[in-house]
Amino acid sequence: MTETWRETAIPAPSEAYEDPTPEGIYPPTEEMLDEPVDPELQKAQEERLRAVWDDPKGWRYWSAVNNSEVGAWYSLTAFGFMMVAGILALLMRIQLAVPDNEFLSAERFNQFFTMHGSAMMFLFAVPMFEAISILLLPAFLGARDMPFPRLSAYGYWSFLIGGFFVLGSLLFGVAPDSGWFMYPPLATEAEGPGSDIWLLGLSFIEVASIAAAVELIVGVVKCRPPGMRINLMPLYAWYVLVVGGMILFAFPPLIAGDFLFEMQRSFDWPFFDPERGGDPMLWQHLFWIFGHPEVYIIFLPSIAIAAMVVPTAAQRPIVGYSWIVLSAVGTGFLSFGLWVHHMFTTGLPAISLGFFSAASEAVVIPTGVQLFAFVATLMVGRVKMSLPMLWIAGAVAVFTAGGLTGIMVAVAPFDWQVHDTYFIVAHLHYTLFGGMIFPIIGGVYYYYPFFAKKKMSERLGRWAFWLTFVGFNICFLPMHLTGLLGMPRRVYTYPGDLGWDWLNMVSTVGAFVVGAGIVVFGWDLIRPKSRQPYTERNPWGGGTLEWSHDIPDPGWGVRGVPYITSRYPLWDQPKFLHRLDTGRFYIPDAEEGLRETIVTSAVDAEPQHVARITGPAWCTVWAAIFTGGAFIFPTFHWYPPAIVSGMLAIACVIYWLWTSTAQVPEKPMKDVGLGLRLPVYVSGAKAPGWWGVFITMLGDATAFASLVFGVFFYWTARPDFPPEDATHAHPLLTALAAILLAASWAATRAARGVNRRGALSLTRMLLGAAPLLGLAGGAALVGAVWLPGMAPSSHVYPAMMWALVVWTCAHLLCGVIMQCYCLAGSFAGKLTQRYDADLWNTTLFWHFLVVTCLVTAAMIGLVPRGL
Repeated sequence: MTETWRETAIPAPSEAYEDPTPEGIYPPTEEMLDEPVDPELQKAQEERLRAVWDDPKGWRYWSAVNNSEVGAWYSLTAFGFMMVAGILALLMRIQLAVPDNEFLSAERFNQFFTMHGSAMMFLFAVPMFEAISILLLPAFLGARDMPFPRLSAYGYWSFLIGGFFVLGSLLFGVAPDSGWFMYPPLATEAEGPGSDIWLLGLSFIEVASIAAAVELIVGVVKCRPPGMRINLMPLYAWYVLVVGGMILFAFPPLIAGDFLFEMQRSFDWPFFDPERGGDPMLWQHLFWIFGHPEVYIIFLPSIAIAAMVVPTAAQRPIVGYSWIVLSAVGTGFLSFGLWVHHMFTTGLPAISLGFFSAASEAVVIPTGVQLFAFVATLMVGRVKMSLPMLWIAGAVAVFTAGGLTGIMVAVAPFDWQVHDTYFIVAHLHYTLFGGMIFPIIGGVYYYYPFFAKKKMSERLGRWAFWLTFVGFNICFLPMHLTGLLGMPRRVYTYPGDLGWDWLNMVSTVGAFVVGAGIVVFGWDLIRPKSRQPYTERNPWGGGTLEWSHDIPDPGWGVRGVPYITSRYPLWDQPKFLHRLDTGRFYIPDAEEGLRETIVTSAVDAEPQHVARITGPAWCTVWAAIFTGGAFIFPTFHWYPPAIVSGMLAIACVIYWLWTSTAQVPEKPMKDVGLGLRLPVYVSGAKAPGWWGVFITMLGDATAFASLVFGVFFYWTARPDFPPEDATHAHPLLTALAAILLAASWAATRAARGVNRRGALSLTRMLLGAAPLLGLAGGAALVGAVWLPGMAPSSHVYPAMMWALVVWTCAHLLCGVIMQCYCLAGSFAGKLTQRYDADLWNTTLFWHFLVVTCLVTAAMIGLVPRGL
């Protein structure tokens, strides 16, 4: 049944403006989809699309922001970092091959195991998921690109710079050596810049990871094709949504912990110093609130790849689609209740041990549901054991073994016996190899014809599989026994009379067999294929949208944004490919010479507007370089260049936003085909930018909540928090700060309303007053802890109060910049009564910020007096 939509009339200046709505026919009829297309018009449309979506040439190629280019760079860089981490592992295995070995010194060994774990977790596991998703997700969704291509490019360049900085420390002998978990006091008191390199370098990379997560979540929620309701999304998109949400809530506690850690390292604020009221256990809580969800952040994307390979191998739709979705969501939720699983030996109360042990066991249930659904799909289908399916089968076998040992270590008494032994090393690697490495490599073999239009070698692929599979089990299976015999992890050598020597030699031989398998795969991936013919279209016979790609790739992603009625449109929608190739779907043209895709509603995927997507630019590269400087210079305590770098990074981002986002269009509505006209500019919750700010601020609020958690942690864990003779924040200044900051928010909120009514002068007055109120409130907040003489280096209580104020003031500066940006936009004609997306986004930011400000005022002014 079709609906007729009409555009809202443009209001008089005294009336509140409402965004235009779609008009025309939706959904399209079969007759409309089969209307003939003029061949000359079709050819002209293709030429315009090709010109708009073509990659820049020559040295300008590196300014590209297309998801196909950025995703490929991201993937290859993450794979390169994995190879470096693998080499470190092989060097450690040489050291451990025989007793009393002196191949590596203790210091070098400590650096290597720290960087091996850090690189695998922060430079490979999560970035590889985001890289593959940036590369594949638009194709899964039938979109032209991601909603914020320049954000993807910025995230990639930040990842590259941060990765080289962190790994480069190995070349100069200053790499961190306190373990990838950086427990204090070992890490806080470590000499040299190693701990700072880990903290600031990886914090920089975490920012890039969160940026990519925001991009992916908004892509799934708002860039699905018309008709692809939320229950018709490919399973991969569901997993992206779940994992993106997990990144959004798992990484911020670690960022909050890094913030406290670096304040102690740089300014001697004693957050983890027991002699001055601190407690190193806070770091463990914040780290493992991130660390255990991280395991499932790694695992679920690989299951997502299996969820796409298995139906194709069985040539039938997945069994239990709804159960798989619910299980993935359940796994994501449960993963946040397991962090104390890593802290069973720290002396926690018995009730805590029982709760977290039960939660660790419970997470097996949704994981098992997903695996059983895949097995059921294979049982009812006609399976062809293709090369990708071989890797998926190996993944299931290895991961199941890792899951079984996971059940064992979830039992607290058993964990007490094997904690920090090689049994845990074996369990971890069985989980990670089975849960990620095998599925990722299987996914590369499966999707290589999609992004390269050629196939990888069947023979080399099978050699790589059997070398990796056999070598892995030779390497890590004996480690279970090594751990049960008592060998502790993270020791660089051992005596030869304890029965560990032959087990370590076997593991070392297996490690080199695994390395040979990965090298074979790497060669197959990068070997020249110029003489190899293109593969056929849809070589595996898949039913999802990514296999509708053209060969060779024209660069535009998809010929037209399709109308979807099935989870497997290539199997279920007759004439789908013909209609797609002939441009019979939405926006088959680029008549304005701009990159565009369609934005739809979050649940039902009804078309809402045409989004103008940003193109190639150098500002993303420079923004990443200067952001890197703001993080890297403090490593060496070079604070002036760090401040300058931060200011230049902000300038680059402002230029990027000013010149390419929320631009006033040449016309309010656009004919997108099939009898439908859509707005080309919307504000508020219909706009991807609004969703981007909302999702980012959810993550930011999680980091702030982690700092608040720190206050109550000290209150419960330390009898001297706050000390009996503590100096508290100035009450009047605290109250004044809360009033001024609330007034700044109110002025911003009011400006949005009066701007929609066309009251231009009043809008500018409010936008001019708002930043002044904000700065005054920030000054009062600083004065509230400064004037009473609260010395943050003397005790953890004033340090926590100062930490909350510093965090809030940093965000306040961002809010003031956004208010000034809107004021400048009003004077420049970029922000008008009709085109006000920037003001909506700024108001949304301030909704979160005012809560942060008021909670901070309460935490420094009211809560300590009641504790």
